Amino acid sequence: MAWKIVADSGCDLKEIPNLAPDTSYERVPLTIQVGNQVFVDDLELDIDNMMVTMYASSAAASSACPNPDAYAKAYQSADKLFVLTITGTLSGSQNSAQLAKQFLLERYPDKQIHVIDTLSAGGEIDLLVLELNRLIGLGLSFEEIVERISTYQEKTKLLFVLAKVDNLVKNGRLSKLVGKVVGFLNIRMVGEASSQGTLELLQKARGQKSAVAATFSEMQKAGYAGGKVVIAHSNNPKICQQLDGVIKAQFPQADISVMKTSGLCSFYAEDGGILLGYETA
Repeated sequence: MAWKIVADSGCDLKEIPNLAPDTSYERVPLTIQVGNQVFVDDLELDIDNMMVTMYASSAAASSACPNPDAYAKAYQSADKLFVLTITGTLSGSQNSAQLAKQFLLERYPDKQIHVIDTLSAGGEIDLLVLELNRLIGLGLSFEEIVERISTYQEKTKLLFVLAKVDNLVKNGRLSKLVGKVVGFLNIRMVGEASSQGTLELLQKARGQKSAVAATFSEMQKAGYAGGKVVIAHSNNPKICQQLDGVIKAQFPQADISVMKTSGLCSFYAEDGGILLGYETA
């Protein structure tokens, strides 16, 4: 294959619909450890079982990035590669991807490899992958695609809505008291991926209906004007339907895709949560 899109499992897409000609796609999996059990976030992962195991354990769960060799193997089957990783503030995946690039270019200097720190996760990475596939399909040069995807990334954002915060409590990022209050009062945590790739809390909404309104409000504040939206959800199709209705009530032509979260994104979003990527004007 001349072209290849490689993403770590911070991307939810198991395959790319309408893959561009002479192009392949591969996800390099991260792993999630719960106690003594390690779950590989590949196509065979039983995500529901992983989540049940995680909630049943009192131990803090953690994720681990792919090693450089895993990326190097993914790079070998194409001449022109675009590589996307979850934000470097959450994982060493970006560093592994860059080390693999250096190694491959020393052996195969004619390869073209562009590694992107998405500064994000979930729905926003999904948007970037889909846009790369579209640009390759246009027949553009490698350099033109690098320029265009960089410009496109500046016009995409990520919002998250968390219905549960068990992982944050177990990892010591939230107190047990706050975790109990969130559950008891039906609080939804609404936040975004910042321009530095950190996850920042924006609002605390009581109930899902309020969370939907808060999410759409934050989208409009950031400049959403009817562009593409990708909603990756962890066992919560209802909030996706509600968001679809609210968005299309104002922007009837909005292109909205819904998919299930990957294992890694399920780990971060937790049960009932979403990671929503969207285009700004």
